[in-house]
Amino acid sequence: MKYATETPPSSEVKGKPYRLVKYFTFTSLVVIFIGALVLSALFTHWFRSLYRNKSEDYARLLIENLNHQVFYQFNIPVAWRFEKIQLRNKEQFELMDKVVRNTLHSFNVELVNIYNLNNVIAYSFDKSLVGKANVGGTGYRKAVKGQFSSRLVQRGNFFEILIGAPKEVKMVSFAPLRAETPTLIYVKGKGIVFSPLQQQGSEAERSGPILGVFEIVQDLSSEYKAIFRFEKLVVAACTTVMGLLFLVLRFVVKRGEGILEARAQERLRLKEQLDRSARLSALGELTAGISHEIRNPLGIIRSSADLLKKKMAGFDPSSQIPNIIIEEANRLNAIITDFLNYAKPRAPHLTPIRIEEVLEKNIHFLTSRIKEERIRIERRYSEHLPEIIGDVDMLYQAFLNLLINAMQAMPEGGTIEVAIAPAEAGQIQVCIRDEGGGIPESAVENIWDPFFTTKDTGTGLGLGIVKNIIESHGGGIQIENRVDGGAEVIITLPERQGDN
Repeated sequence: MKYATETPPSSEVKGKPYRLVKYFTFTSLVVIFIGALVLSALFTHWFRSLYRNKSEDYARLLIENLNHQVFYQFNIPVAWRFEKIQLRNKEQFELMDKVVRNTLHSFNVELVNIYNLNNVIAYSFDKSLVGKANVGGTGYRKAVKGQFSSRLVQRGNFFEILIGAPKEVKMVSFAPLRAETPTLIYVKGKGIVFSPLQQQGSEAERSGPILGVFEIVQDLSSEYKAIFRFEKLVVAACTTVMGLLFLVLRFVVKRGEGILEARAQERLRLKEQLDRSARLSALGELTAGISHEIRNPLGIIRSSADLLKKKMAGFDPSSQIPNIIIEEANRLNAIITDFLNYAKPRAPHLTPIRIEEVLEKNIHFLTSRIKEERIRIERRYSEHLPEIIGDVDMLYQAFLNLLINAMQAMPEGGTIEVAIAPAEAGQIQVCIRDEGGGIPESAVENIWDPFFTTKDTGTGLGLGIVKNIIESHGGGIQIENRVDGGAEVIITLPERQGDN
């Protein structure tokens, strides 16, 4: 009868349940990060727009003030004195320059141009521009119609302008130069004095005809660089926050994976135990059913072989046939005994025992075989070992199987080390080490399976029986390969309660 179960690999078990969670976690993190970058870009764009609007309002106020000062401190005095405004006149130009510079003193204005109505620059901070015609462009044409306009001029390569960090940023504003309506006031001893007429209403109602066009250039490079630095800080802050969030999420996911993996391993362990229990139950039913049927004729065969051996002693003493029958009957009886011990292990009869005495009994029993196979036993027993609660016969059988396995692993002879020492949590640890070839890597996962063996003979139930005996005593057993060659069996058994 064959029992087989398909168990998914542990990596697949731990990976599947959390794969969707990891996908959504990291996808959400990426979406949040991209959203944060987009929001930071929109925020800085809004901040630039806000700053541009404020700069335009600032330029508008500067031009209104400049218009007022030019009209009252230049236009009226020059018209009164020279009767005609001609900025080619050095004295008039210097007066205009003085009025403009005094008005804009301490303000962040890089260049001022004043156009006449023929689109010719009549005055400029840069004297090389005076006299140039048709350079006002769209802004000049709008100003002649009475409209205020401004535009940003950015200088730099494409990438610098794209990320918002041009080398130079300047705002060029155009506005009309208007005549204002003055009030004539006669002051005794001073003649006629002009005073602005206080009126209510819109700018168009308070302004006179257009006399020319103002062009003001403001350098905003430092402000835009400050905005770009702020943008970098925002992006750096978003990146840092997202990085920390990523680490936290990664920690949570890893911890969740660990918890889920532990639960998956526990489920696998329980499933293996259930499968093993089912196999043992089926095997127990099978062996219970056939053991009686086999042992009865087997006993008859052996007794008949003994009788045949006695009768043939007088006829043919050299015949080995009865001996062969007896040996094979004994071997078959041992196999049936292994089946019964594995499939239906008896409950241990627990009494206080000393584990070193049980092992010494095993070694004494194997003394003759140890000498024949050139085996050396090296004992490493700790002093003052506590007693344990166990079944002497069952533990004797378990240690005997392990010592025989160690001897069979060294057909050319060698050393078997038997060590007993106290372990943690009130346990005693027994280690049996050999110098054989170790356990093949392909067999490590199957050594506890019933009927599995790497030997040419045997039922493959020996280690399974040992494992059942140790676990029935509340202990544990594991087998692993040694670094310097050979195998090591590690057994832990609980101490007798109350011993120190």
